[in-house]
Amino acid sequence: MKFVRVSQAAAVLAVGALALTACGSDNATGQAGGSSAAGSGSAGSSVSGTLTGSGASSQNAAMDAWKAGFSSANSGATVQYSPDGSGAGRKAFIAGAVQFAGSDSAMKKEELESAKKQCTTGALDIPAYISPIAVAFNVPGVKELNLAPDTIAKIFRGQVKNWNDAAIKADNPDAQLPDLAITAVHRSDDSGTTTNFTDYLNKAAEKVWTDKSDGVWPSALGGENAKGTQGVVKTVTDTEGAITYADESAIGGTLGKAKVKVGDAWVDVTPEAAAKAVELSSVQEGREEHDIALTLDRTPTDSSAYPVVLVSYHVVCSSYKDQKTVDLVKAFENYVISEQGQKDAADSAGNAPLSSKLSEQAKAAIATIKVAS
Repeated sequence: MKFVRVSQAAAVLAVGALALTACGSDNATGQAGGSSAAGSGSAGSSVSGTLTGSGASSQNAAMDAWKAGFSSANSGATVQYSPDGSGAGRKAFIAGAVQFAGSDSAMKKEELESAKKQCTTGALDIPAYISPIAVAFNVPGVKELNLAPDTIAKIFRGQVKNWNDAAIKADNPDAQLPDLAITAVHRSDDSGTTTNFTDYLNKAAEKVWTDKSDGVWPSALGGENAKGTQGVVKTVTDTEGAITYADESAIGGTLGKAKVKVGDAWVDVTPEAAAKAVELSSVQEGREEHDIALTLDRTPTDSSAYPVVLVSYHVVCSSYKDQKTVDLVKAFENYVISEQGQKDAADSAGNAPLSSKLSEQAKAAIATIKVAS
């Protein structure tokens, strides 16, 4: 989620001016406690201050729960988060306008390098949120559909233009499909959800989807567009015959959600199936020890795994300029990945909780955040 670059970046920079502290700089080294699941700081005392973030709109419902839970445990602490999209969040973080970014895709290596201007020792990708990406549609009289990877790719490339097309009929031989034009709706902003969706298409439907994974929708494909998760969901809700891709938690009960083909099985979009797909994935090679960027398995053979999934990260500095910021960041991130934090998010957003293994990896990464030397 990245786009509307100039206006969003300027807005976030303005927010960043209000931040307590930003990433970077040159104080004496030190390490905070900040490791309890409840979000308390060193030696069990509550932390205080304002923590600012920007980024993935997919995290918005979970973030609302995290902000409330963290502030409840730390009455002097406030978390501000602007759901401008993953790309805008990463840009604001690199610019030092916010202290953390929410992103549905891990930082690219060149972004990690650029982040050193604000984060002296670099940045870390910490998994915070797992969610399936639903292929959601508005077709009158149709609530359930099966869609194979090639069919999805053809729809979003504009090669399948009508709901009673032979390709959709082949996936749904018993469905009553109307003679209705398809309106494929994609994100207008540079989006981590788009990155994950196009990554899935590139790997699962490689003969059809010849474009590389990217947060910016291929301009040559056309189609309708809308800004942010809520924007595409509203457009599809208001448009008969429309289809989109979005964080499953934002779909609600009005739109239909497609099952996707894994092997010979049709897999429903559920948090549990998304979590299984992440379990089958691996940490990217060539990253720093505590940078937990995952390579997701888009073509599993396990029919309990739903491969159209995203892992949303919190991108943080590995060092900040003062102990108070270190304590605040570590306390908030430890709460987010804790059992309680993951439950609070799941109750609000319906996402899948991190596995115990991934939580332990995240906890170890957070423990390394320190004051810059």
